[in-house]
Amino acid sequence: MTRSYLRVCVVLSFLVLVLTSLLAAENVKIEGLIVGRSGDEIIVKFGSGAELAFQLTDNTQVSQIGGLFNARRKQMAMAALIPGLKVKVEGVYNEQRQVLATKINFKGDDLEDAQKMQAGMQPLKVQNEQQQAELQAQKEALEKQQAQLIEQQKQVEANKAAIAANTARFGQLDDYYIWDELTAYFGNGKVKVDPKYDAQLLALAEKAKSVDGYVIEVKGYASSAGSTSVNQKLSEDRANNVTNILLQKGHVPLTRILAPGAMGEAHQVGNDKSAEGQAENRRVVVRVLQNKAIAGI
Repeated sequence: MTRSYLRVCVVLSFLVLVLTSLLAAENVKIEGLIVGRSGDEIIVKFGSGAELAFQLTDNTQVSQIGGLFNARRKQMAMAALIPGLKVKVEGVYNEQRQVLATKINFKGDDLEDAQKMQAGMQPLKVQNEQQQAELQAQKEALEKQQAQLIEQQKQVEANKAAIAANTARFGQLDDYYIWDELTAYFGNGKVKVDPKYDAQLLALAEKAKSVDGYVIEVKGYASSAGSTSVNQKLSEDRANNVTNILLQKGHVPLTRILAPGAMGEAHQVGNDKSAEGQAENRRVVVRVLQNKAIAGI
């Protein structure tokens, strides 16, 4: 045997030893708890909390061990590999640095414990799913309500804009044109309308109906002679009686008549020191009005 041949043999032996060491370093053996399962992958927690994922293949041997020294083995389906199961796993790294599980062993008692734990968690899972469905339904309902509120807000804004436009158009509501006016006079202490005014009131009502957007204002007055409270009541009754003629005989819609005004002794136009002046103050003034904005001003 030559010296060169011996040198080649030594080198080959060294390479075999290095290769064997490298291959041994690629093998994985751990003992831990399955904490996750997704398809052909299980995640095993071991040691002080580290986790390692194992890929299940057609060549993975799954066994339930038991008996003295765990010598008895029973081939099991991969469906037995559920979260909560204590296992011993062996595997090797592939070229993609994934760990392929070659052997997985577990005890029957540990499988029962894991199954019981899964059975206890199932109602919780169903409950969680129901809660998630309820939360999703509530979320959708809230989103629908939010959309409705947004739509309502848009409507409110549109109404505000319409009101603002009308306000700008109509301006001051007391800014009226006087289209016609009639004054009916009353005797001292009297509230009944003299029949001679009926024809005049009806003519005024007919004229009013030709005015776009008209309203009729009725204000009753009294002289200052006598009790102030009595005079206030007299002015009110006089205004109401004139209003009734407009409503009942003139067929003026109630919506076209402003609330009758009882002015009492206010706005005296005649001198109460004389009988003639007192007669002028015992009156009801009827006016046909049109708002200037409606008239287009």
